[in-house]
Amino acid sequence: MHRYAGKVVMITGAAQGLGRAMAERFASEGAQLAICDISDSVKSTATALADKASADVVPAVVDVAEAQQVRHWIADTIDGFGHVDVLVNNAGVIRDNRLERMTDVEWDAVIAASLRGMFHCCRGVFALMKDQRYGRILSLSSMSWRGNFGQANYAAAKAGMVGMARAVALEGAPHGITSNVIAPGLIDTPMLASMNAAARAKLATRIPLGRIGAPADITAAASFLCSTEAAYITGAVLDVDGGISIGSSLR
Repeated sequence: MHRYAGKVVMITGAAQGLGRAMAERFASEGAQLAICDISDSVKSTATALADKASADVVPAVVDVAEAQQVRHWIADTIDGFGHVDVLVNNAGVIRDNRLERMTDVEWDAVIAASLRGMFHCCRGVFALMKDQRYGRILSLSSMSWRGNFGQANYAAAKAGMVGMARAVALEGAPHGITSNVIAPGLIDTPMLASMNAAARAKLATRIPLGRIGAPADITAAASFLCSTEAAYITGAVLDVDGGISIGSSLR
């Protein structure tokens, strides 16, 4: 399937985890990629992707919390590819702590990476997509956007992403731009591996489908929502979580 042939896809936080998995998926479907991460390892990721999929993959070391860095990244992407069709806001960090113990540094780091970074990237591509009357913006939230113990910063950031995505959906709709959200559940990524093992095991028992998700579960949803086939879907939050967001059962 090459439904992204001729499309340019920008992905943040793409050095590893879901960002890298989505880059692999889009590349396999013919996309040209501009990927960024705060880590220099995004360069080796790009090389591996280009070799695997024979795709054009241009890496950049970018802190999406810094507006100027984002502006330069988008400008470089336009210079190299000529246009941008898809933006995937994936960058994020976890700095869990109980509310009374949470530091300003922990709060600011999480808000900056997810929420401020999303703002900078959406603002940066919006006029371009508006001029071409086509665009797909996808933002990766979390099941934690509804609230989660010990994650006041993360829950606030991810809930903010949902609100921003819906506002962008309204502003983009007259111009052929859609904006949607995927809220992953427990997915087998380095971020999940960093969680306390006991807490991870306890959460896994609550998943109705009986398993932790695979990156492929997310990339399949992302590939659809960013495609032309999803032209009539905007402002949606898609839970890809094995049913954990449904709630607990008495059985």
